[in-house]
Amino acid sequence: MLQHGSFVNCYVLCYLTVFVCNYSGQRIKTRKRNIAAPLDPAAFADAVVQIYLDNAGDLELIAKSIESSDLNFSRYGDTFFEVVFTGGRTQPGTTKPDEGERHPHSVLDCEAKRELILPSVIYIQKILRRRPFLIKNLENVMRRFLQSLEFFEENERIKLAIFTALAFSQKLSGLPPETVFQPLLKDNLVGKGLVLTFITDFFKEYLIDNSLDDLISILKRGKMEDNLLDFFPSGKRSAEAFSEHFTKAGMASLVEYNDNKIFEVKVKEMKSAITTQISEEADLSEVIETVKQHVKDAKLPEIEVVRILWDILMDAVQWSGKNQQQNVNLALRQVKTWAKLLNTFCTSGKLELELLYKVQVQCYEDTKLMKLFPEIVRSLYDQDVLAEDTILHWFRKGTNPKGRQSFVKALEPFVKWLEEAEEEE
Repeated sequence: MLQHGSFVNCYVLCYLTVFVCNYSGQRIKTRKRNIAAPLDPAAFADAVVQIYLDNAGDLELIAKSIESSDLNFSRYGDTFFEVVFTGGRTQPGTTKPDEGERHPHSVLDCEAKRELILPSVIYIQKILRRRPFLIKNLENVMRRFLQSLEFFEENERIKLAIFTALAFSQKLSGLPPETVFQPLLKDNLVGKGLVLTFITDFFKEYLIDNSLDDLISILKRGKMEDNLLDFFPSGKRSAEAFSEHFTKAGMASLVEYNDNKIFEVKVKEMKSAITTQISEEADLSEVIETVKQHVKDAKLPEIEVVRILWDILMDAVQWSGKNQQQNVNLALRQVKTWAKLLNTFCTSGKLELELLYKVQVQCYEDTKLMKLFPEIVRSLYDQDVLAEDTILHWFRKGTNPKGRQSFVKALEPFVKWLEEAEEEE
Protein backbone atom coordinates (compact mmCIF):
# COMPACT_ATOMS: atom_id res chain seq x y z
CA MET A 1 0.00 0.00 0.00
CA LEU A 2 1.32 3.43 -0.95
CA GLN A 3 2.18 5.94 1.69
CA HIS A 4 0.79 9.48 1.31
CA GLY A 5 4.15 10.91 0.08
CA SER A 6 4.58 8.07 -2.36
CA PHE A 7 1.05 8.64 -3.59
CA VAL A 8 1.80 12.30 -4.29
CA ASN A 9 5.02 11.43 -6.14
CA CYS A 10 3.20 8.85 -8.17
CA TYR A 11 0.47 11.35 -9.00
CA VAL A 12 3.02 13.91 -10.20
CA LEU A 13 4.82 11.35 -12.34
CA CYS A 14 1.55 10.24 -13.86
CA TYR A 15 0.60 13.82 -14.59
CA LEU A 16 3.85 14.41 -16.47
CA THR A 17 3.43 11.45 -18.81
CA VAL A 18 2.34 12.07 -22.37
CA PHE A 19 -1.03 10.45 -21.80
CA VAL A 20 -3.08 11.11 -18.66
CA CYS A 21 -6.53 10.05 -17.58
CA ASN A 22 -9.30 12.57 -16.92
CA TYR A 23 -11.82 12.21 -14.18
CA SER A 24 -14.05 9.89 -16.26
CA GLY A 25 -11.21 7.49 -17.00
CA GLN A 26 -10.83 8.64 -20.63
CA ARG A 27 -7.18 8.93 -21.87
CA ILE A 28 -6.37 12.33 -23.40
CA LYS A 29 -3.17 13.49 -25.17
CA THR A 30 -1.24 16.41 -23.69
CA ARG A 31 1.26 18.71 -25.48
CA LYS A 32 4.96 17.87 -25.00
CA ARG A 33 7.07 20.58 -23.48
CA ASN A 34 10.08 21.99 -25.39
CA ILE A 35 12.94 21.77 -22.96
CA ALA A 36 15.84 24.03 -24.09
CA ALA A 37 19.31 22.58 -23.90
CA PRO A 38 21.48 24.50 -21.48
CA LEU A 39 23.90 27.03 -22.92
CA ASP A 40 27.41 25.72 -22.38
CA PRO A 41 29.97 27.35 -24.72
CA ALA A 42 32.78 26.26 -22.39
CA ALA A 43 31.99 22.56 -22.89
CA PHE A 44 31.68 23.11 -26.63
CA ALA A 45 35.06 24.91 -26.78
CA ASP A 46 36.70 22.14 -24.74
CA ALA A 47 35.30 19.54 -27.12
CA VAL A 48 36.68 21.35 -30.19
CA VAL A 49 40.04 21.86 -28.49
CA GLN A 50 40.15 18.13 -27.73
CA ILE A 51 39.59 17.38 -31.42
CA TYR A 52 42.62 19.55 -32.24
CA LEU A 53 44.71 17.82 -29.59
CA ASP A 54 43.60 14.30 -30.54
CA ASN A 55 44.67 14.96 -34.15
CA ALA A 56 47.92 16.74 -33.22
CA GLY A 57 46.97 19.85 -35.18
CA ASP A 58 46.52 18.00 -38.50
CA LEU A 59 43.85 20.25 -40.04
CA GLU A 60 42.72 17.68 -42.59
CA LEU A 61 42.05 15.12 -39.85
CA ILE A 62 40.51 17.81 -37.64
CA ALA A 63 38.11 18.77 -40.46
CA LYS A 64 37.03 15.12 -40.82
CA SER A 65 36.53 14.76 -37.06
CA ILE A 66 34.47 17.95 -36.92
CA GLU A 67 32.44 16.74 -39.88
CA SER A 68 31.52 13.53 -38.07
CA SER A 69 30.89 15.17 -34.70
CA ASP A 70 27.45 16.03 -33.33
CA LEU A 71 28.57 19.33 -31.79
CA ASN A 72 26.05 22.16 -31.91
CA PHE A 73 27.77 24.52 -34.38
CA SER A 74 24.60 26.47 -35.09
CA ARG A 75 24.52 27.61 -31.46
CA TYR A 76 28.25 27.94 -30.80
CA GLY A 77 29.59 29.17 -34.15
CA ASP A 78 31.33 32.19 -32.62
CA THR A 79 32.99 29.99 -30.02
CA PHE A 80 34.20 27.64 -32.75
CA PHE A 81 36.05 30.44 -34.58
CA GLU A 82 37.49 31.73 -31.31
CA VAL A 83 39.08 28.30 -30.93
CA VAL A 84 40.29 28.37 -34.54
CA PHE A 85 41.91 31.81 -34.20
CA THR A 86 43.18 31.83 -30.61
CA GLY A 87 43.33 28.18 -29.52
CA GLY A 88 40.49 28.43 -27.02
CA ARG A 89 37.49 30.40 -25.88
CA THR A 90 37.76 34.16 -25.34
CA GLN A 91 35.97 36.17 -22.69
CA PRO A 92 32.62 37.56 -23.90
CA GLY A 93 33.07 40.68 -26.03
CA THR A 94 36.87 40.65 -25.71
CA THR A 95 39.97 39.02 -27.15
CA LYS A 96 41.23 37.88 -23.76
CA PRO A 97 41.55 34.10 -23.19
CA ASP A 98 38.83 32.59 -21.04
CA GLU A 99 39.10 29.62 -18.73
CA GLY A 100 39.16 26.18 -20.28
CA GLU A 101 41.29 23.94 -22.44
CA ARG A 102 43.52 25.40 -25.19
CA HIS A 103 45.46 24.00 -28.14
CA PRO A 104 48.70 25.28 -29.77
CA HIS A 105 47.61 24.99 -33.42
CA SER A 106 45.58 28.20 -33.84
CA VAL A 107 46.03 30.93 -36.45
CA LEU A 108 47.65 33.21 -33.88
CA ASP A 109 50.00 30.42 -32.72
CA CYS A 110 51.48 30.07 -36.23
CA GLU A 111 54.50 32.01 -37.41
CA ALA A 112 53.63 35.12 -39.41
CA LYS A 113 54.21 33.38 -42.73
CA ARG A 114 51.64 32.94 -45.47
CA GLU A 115 52.58 29.30 -46.15
CA LEU A 116 51.86 28.46 -42.49
CA ILE A 117 48.60 30.42 -42.27
CA LEU A 118 47.19 29.33 -45.64
CA PRO A 119 46.27 25.81 -44.39
CA SER A 120 43.97 27.40 -41.79
CA VAL A 121 42.20 29.38 -44.53
CA ILE A 122 41.71 26.23 -46.62
CA TYR A 123 40.53 24.37 -43.53
CA ILE A 124 37.92 27.04 -42.77
CA GLN A 125 36.83 26.93 -46.40
CA LYS A 126 36.12 23.20 -46.06
CA ILE A 127 34.12 23.78 -42.87
CA LEU A 128 32.08 26.56 -44.52
CA ARG A 129 31.24 24.41 -47.53
CA ARG A 130 29.63 21.85 -45.24
CA ARG A 131 28.16 24.41 -42.85
CA PRO A 132 27.63 27.65 -44.85
CA PHE A 133 25.61 29.19 -42.01
CA LEU A 134 28.89 29.60 -40.11
CA ILE A 135 29.97 32.49 -42.37
CA LYS A 136 28.00 34.84 -40.11
CA ASN A 137 29.90 33.58 -37.10
CA LEU A 138 33.20 34.09 -38.92
CA GLU A 139 32.11 37.66 -39.67
CA ASN A 140 31.22 38.22 -36.02
CA VAL A 141 34.58 37.01 -34.72
CA MET A 142 36.65 38.82 -37.36
CA ARG A 143 34.73 42.04 -36.75
CA ARG A 144 35.34 41.76 -33.01
CA PHE A 145 39.04 41.04 -33.44
CA LEU A 146 39.58 43.85 -35.96
CA GLN A 147 37.83 46.34 -33.70
CA SER A 148 40.21 45.25 -30.95
CA LEU A 149 43.53 45.42 -32.82
CA GLU A 150 45.12 47.41 -30.00
CA PHE A 151 44.80 44.40 -27.67
CA PHE A 152 46.86 42.14 -29.93
CA GLU A 153 50.62 41.98 -30.10
CA GLU A 154 52.28 43.39 -33.22
CA ASN A 155 53.10 39.95 -34.64
CA GLU A 156 49.50 38.84 -33.98
CA ARG A 157 48.19 41.81 -35.96
CA ILE A 158 50.46 40.80 -38.84
CA LYS A 159 49.04 37.27 -38.70
CA LEU A 160 45.49 38.62 -38.80
CA ALA A 161 46.40 40.77 -41.81
CA ILE A 162 47.94 37.78 -43.61
CA PHE A 163 44.91 35.62 -42.79
CA THR A 164 42.52 38.30 -44.04
CA ALA A 165 44.44 38.75 -47.30
CA LEU A 166 44.56 35.00 -47.90
CA ALA A 167 40.85 34.71 -47.08
CA PHE A 168 40.01 37.14 -49.89
CA SER A 169 42.64 35.69 -52.19
CA GLN A 170 41.13 32.22 -51.72
CA LYS A 171 37.63 33.71 -52.07
CA LEU A 172 36.56 32.38 -48.71
CA SER A 173 32.87 31.51 -49.04
CA GLY A 174 30.77 34.64 -48.86
CA LEU A 175 33.05 36.76 -46.68
CA PRO A 176 31.99 40.38 -47.43
CA PRO A 177 34.75 43.04 -47.61
CA GLU A 178 32.79 45.45 -45.45
CA THR A 179 33.28 42.96 -42.61
CA VAL A 180 36.98 43.82 -42.77
CA PHE A 181 37.14 47.47 -43.71
CA GLN A 182 34.30 49.08 -41.81
CA PRO A 183 35.24 47.82 -38.31
CA LEU A 184 38.75 49.20 -38.80
CA LEU A 185 37.53 52.78 -39.00
CA LYS A 186 37.40 53.36 -35.25
CA ASP A 187 38.92 56.73 -34.40
CA ASN A 188 41.17 55.39 -31.67
CA LEU A 189 42.59 52.64 -33.90
CA VAL A 190 43.10 55.00 -36.83
CA GLY A 191 44.64 57.66 -34.61
CA LYS A 192 47.24 55.25 -33.23
CA GLY A 193 48.30 54.22 -36.73
CA LEU A 194 47.27 50.60 -36.12
CA VAL A 195 44.81 50.59 -39.00
CA LEU A 196 47.32 51.95 -41.50
CA THR A 197 49.87 49.31 -40.49
CA PHE A 198 47.27 46.53 -40.70
CA ILE A 199 45.90 47.64 -44.06
CA THR A 200 49.43 48.01 -45.47
CA ASP A 201 50.27 44.42 -44.46
CA PHE A 202 46.93 43.32 -45.91
CA PHE A 203 47.53 45.09 -49.26
CA LYS A 204 51.09 43.76 -49.60
CA GLU A 205 50.02 40.20 -48.87
CA TYR A 206 46.99 40.30 -51.15
CA LEU A 207 48.95 41.73 -54.09
CA ILE A 208 51.36 38.78 -54.04
CA ASP A 209 48.79 36.57 -55.79
CA ASN A 210 46.34 39.15 -57.14
CA SER A 211 46.31 42.19 -59.40
CA LEU A 212 45.71 45.78 -58.41
CA ASP A 213 42.34 45.57 -60.20
CA ASP A 214 41.39 42.68 -57.91
CA LEU A 215 42.31 44.77 -54.88
CA ILE A 216 40.33 47.75 -56.16
CA SER A 217 37.34 45.46 -56.69
CA ILE A 218 37.48 44.43 -53.02
CA LEU A 219 37.81 48.06 -51.95
CA LYS A 220 34.76 48.98 -54.05
CA ARG A 221 32.68 46.22 -52.49
CA GLY A 222 33.86 47.37 -49.09
CA LYS A 223 32.86 50.96 -49.94
CA MET A 224 36.45 52.17 -49.42
CA GLU A 225 37.62 52.81 -52.99
CA ASP A 226 37.20 56.57 -52.70
CA ASN A 227 38.13 56.79 -49.02
CA LEU A 228 41.61 55.31 -48.76
CA LEU A 229 42.83 58.31 -46.78
CA ASP A 230 40.42 57.33 -44.00
CA PHE A 231 42.94 54.64 -43.04
CA PHE A 232 45.45 57.39 -42.18
CA PRO A 233 45.54 59.32 -38.88
CA SER A 234 43.72 62.65 -39.30
CA GLY A 235 46.97 64.65 -39.31
CA LYS A 236 48.38 62.66 -42.23
CA ARG A 237 45.44 62.56 -44.61
CA SER A 238 47.03 64.06 -47.70
CA ALA A 239 47.95 62.86 -51.17
CA GLU A 240 51.59 63.48 -50.33
CA ALA A 241 51.44 61.32 -47.19
CA PHE A 242 49.65 58.56 -49.11
CA SER A 243 52.25 58.61 -51.87
CA GLU A 244 55.17 58.61 -49.45
CA HIS A 245 53.80 55.80 -47.30
CA PHE A 246 52.83 53.34 -50.03
CA THR A 247 55.84 54.10 -52.21
CA LYS A 248 58.06 53.20 -49.25
CA ALA A 249 55.95 50.04 -48.80
CA GLY A 250 56.70 49.04 -52.40
CA MET A 251 53.21 49.66 -53.82
CA ALA A 252 53.88 52.20 -56.56
CA SER A 253 50.93 50.91 -58.60
CA LEU A 254 48.55 51.74 -55.74
CA VAL A 255 50.06 55.24 -55.51
CA GLU A 256 49.54 55.74 -59.23
CA TYR A 257 45.95 54.54 -58.94
CA ASN A 258 45.25 56.95 -56.09
CA ASP A 259 46.86 59.83 -57.97
CA ASN A 260 44.60 59.10 -60.93
CA LYS A 261 41.53 59.00 -58.67
CA ILE A 262 42.45 62.35 -57.15
CA PHE A 263 43.05 63.74 -60.62
CA GLU A 264 39.63 62.53 -61.80
CA VAL A 265 37.91 64.12 -58.81
CA LYS A 266 39.64 67.46 -59.35
CA VAL A 267 38.88 67.42 -63.08
CA LYS A 268 35.23 66.71 -62.26
CA GLU A 269 35.18 69.63 -59.82
CA MET A 270 36.80 71.90 -62.38
CA LYS A 271 34.32 70.89 -65.11
CA SER A 272 31.40 71.45 -62.78
CA ALA A 273 32.55 74.92 -61.71
CA ILE A 274 33.32 76.15 -65.22
CA THR A 275 30.19 74.61 -66.74
CA THR A 276 28.12 76.51 -64.17
CA GLN A 277 29.85 79.79 -65.05
CA ILE A 278 29.41 79.25 -68.79
CA SER A 279 25.72 78.37 -68.41
CA GLU A 280 25.26 81.52 -66.34
CA GLU A 281 27.20 83.54 -68.97
CA ALA A 282 29.73 84.72 -66.41
CA ASP A 283 32.30 87.33 -67.33
CA LEU A 284 35.23 85.92 -69.32
CA SER A 285 37.77 87.17 -66.79
CA GLU A 286 35.99 85.29 -63.99
CA VAL A 287 36.00 82.07 -65.97
CA ILE A 288 39.69 82.44 -66.79
CA GLU A 289 40.48 83.03 -63.11
CA THR A 290 38.47 79.94 -62.11
CA VAL A 291 40.36 77.82 -64.62
CA LYS A 292 43.71 79.09 -63.38
CA GLN A 293 42.81 78.38 -59.77
CA HIS A 294 41.74 74.79 -60.53
CA VAL A 295 44.82 74.22 -62.68
CA LYS A 296 46.98 75.36 -59.78
CA ASP A 297 45.16 73.27 -57.16
CA ALA A 298 45.09 70.11 -59.26
CA LYS A 299 48.48 70.65 -60.88
CA LEU A 300 46.88 69.88 -64.23
CA PRO A 301 49.16 69.51 -67.26
CA GLU A 302 48.67 72.18 -69.92
CA ILE A 303 47.60 69.62 -72.50
CA GLU A 304 44.92 68.28 -70.17
CA VAL A 305 43.60 71.80 -69.57
CA VAL A 306 43.11 72.34 -73.32
CA ARG A 307 41.24 69.03 -73.66
CA ILE A 308 39.03 69.75 -70.66
CA LEU A 309 38.12 73.24 -71.86
CA TRP A 310 37.04 71.96 -75.26
CA ASP A 311 34.90 69.25 -73.64
CA ILE A 312 33.26 71.81 -71.39
CA LEU A 313 32.48 74.20 -74.25
CA MET A 314 30.96 71.51 -76.46
CA ASP A 315 29.02 69.89 -73.61
CA ALA A 316 27.44 73.28 -72.84
CA VAL A 317 25.90 73.55 -76.33
CA GLN A 318 22.20 72.74 -76.63
CA TRP A 319 22.47 70.67 -79.79
CA SER A 320 19.61 70.17 -82.22
CA GLY A 321 18.60 66.58 -82.87
CA LYS A 322 17.86 67.01 -86.58
CA ASN A 323 18.83 70.46 -87.87
CA GLN A 324 22.44 70.15 -89.07
CA GLN A 325 22.77 73.79 -90.05
CA GLN A 326 21.55 74.83 -86.63
CA ASN A 327 24.26 72.64 -85.06
CA VAL A 328 26.87 74.33 -87.25
CA ASN A 329 25.67 77.74 -86.10
CA LEU A 330 25.62 76.68 -82.45
CA ALA A 331 29.17 75.29 -82.60
CA LEU A 332 30.57 78.35 -84.38
CA ARG A 333 28.84 80.72 -81.97
CA GLN A 334 30.28 78.81 -78.99
CA VAL A 335 33.79 79.00 -80.47
CA LYS A 336 33.44 82.70 -81.18
CA THR A 337 32.05 83.45 -77.71
CA TRP A 338 34.79 81.63 -75.83
CA ALA A 339 37.72 81.98 -78.23
CA LYS A 340 39.61 84.19 -75.78
CA LEU A 341 39.26 81.48 -73.10
CA LEU A 342 40.88 78.97 -75.44
CA ASN A 343 43.50 81.53 -76.49
CA THR A 344 44.50 82.08 -72.88
CA PHE A 345 45.54 78.46 -72.48
CA CYS A 346 46.59 77.50 -76.03
CA THR A 347 49.93 79.23 -75.64
CA SER A 348 52.10 77.17 -77.99
CA GLY A 349 52.00 75.31 -81.28
CA LYS A 350 52.05 72.02 -79.37
CA LEU A 351 48.93 72.96 -77.39
CA GLU A 352 47.18 74.21 -80.53
CA LEU A 353 47.90 70.89 -82.22
CA GLU A 354 46.53 69.05 -79.18
CA LEU A 355 43.33 71.10 -79.42
CA LEU A 356 43.04 70.25 -83.10
CA TYR A 357 43.44 66.54 -82.33
CA LYS A 358 40.74 66.90 -79.68
CA VAL A 359 38.37 68.47 -82.21
CA GLN A 360 39.20 65.70 -84.69
CA VAL A 361 38.43 62.89 -82.23
CA GLN A 362 35.19 64.47 -81.01
CA CYS A 363 33.91 65.07 -84.56
CA TYR A 364 34.79 61.46 -85.39
CA GLU A 365 33.06 59.96 -82.34
CA ASP A 366 29.97 62.21 -82.35
CA THR A 367 27.91 61.70 -85.52
CA LYS A 368 26.17 65.07 -85.26
CA LEU A 369 29.57 66.78 -85.39
CA MET A 370 31.07 64.63 -88.15
CA LYS A 371 30.45 67.18 -90.89
CA LEU A 372 31.28 70.19 -88.73
CA PHE A 373 35.03 69.58 -88.62
CA PRO A 374 36.12 71.99 -91.41
CA GLU A 375 33.79 74.75 -90.15
CA ILE A 376 35.07 74.43 -86.59
CA VAL A 377 38.71 74.50 -87.72
CA ARG A 378 38.06 77.55 -89.88
CA SER A 379 36.35 79.32 -86.97
CA LEU A 380 39.23 78.53 -84.60
CA TYR A 381 41.60 79.98 -87.19
CA ASP A 382 39.47 83.11 -87.65
CA GLN A 383 39.43 83.65 -83.88
CA ASP A 384 43.24 83.30 -83.71
CA VAL A 385 43.03 80.16 -81.59
CA LEU A 386 44.75 77.99 -84.22
CA ALA A 387 47.69 79.30 -86.22
CA GLU A 388 48.15 78.60 -89.91
CA ASP A 389 51.28 76.54 -89.24
CA THR A 390 49.40 74.30 -86.80
CA ILE A 391 46.64 73.56 -89.31
CA LEU A 392 49.13 72.84 -92.10
CA HIS A 393 51.17 70.56 -89.84
CA TRP A 394 48.05 68.60 -88.92
CA PHE A 395 47.02 68.39 -92.57
CA ARG A 396 50.41 67.14 -93.77
CA LYS A 397 51.75 65.14 -90.82
CA GLY A 398 48.90 64.50 -88.42
CA THR A 399 49.24 61.20 -86.57
CA ASN A 400 45.78 60.52 -85.13
CA PRO A 401 44.01 58.09 -87.51
CA LYS A 402 40.44 58.64 -86.27
CA GLY A 403 38.47 59.92 -89.28
CA ARG A 404 41.66 61.44 -90.65
CA GLN A 405 41.12 60.46 -94.27
CA SER A 406 37.66 62.02 -94.53
CA PHE A 407 38.62 65.09 -92.45
CA VAL A 408 41.70 65.77 -94.57
CA LYS A 409 39.55 65.65 -97.68
CA ALA A 410 36.94 67.94 -96.13
CA LEU A 411 39.63 70.43 -95.11
CA GLU A 412 41.37 70.50 -98.52
CA PRO A 413 39.65 73.67 -99.83
CA PHE A 414 40.56 75.63 -96.69
CA VAL A 415 44.15 74.33 -96.69
CA LYS A 416 44.48 75.22 -100.38
CA TRP A 417 43.33 78.74 -99.55
CA LEU A 418 45.89 78.93 -96.73
CA GLU A 419 48.68 77.75 -99.00
CA GLU A 420 47.77 80.24 -101.70
CA ALA A 421 47.66 83.05 -99.14
CA GLU A 422 51.07 81.93 -97.88
CA GLU A 423 52.51 82.03 -101.43
CA GLU A 424 51.11 85.52 -102.01
CA GLU A 425 52.80 86.75 -98.86
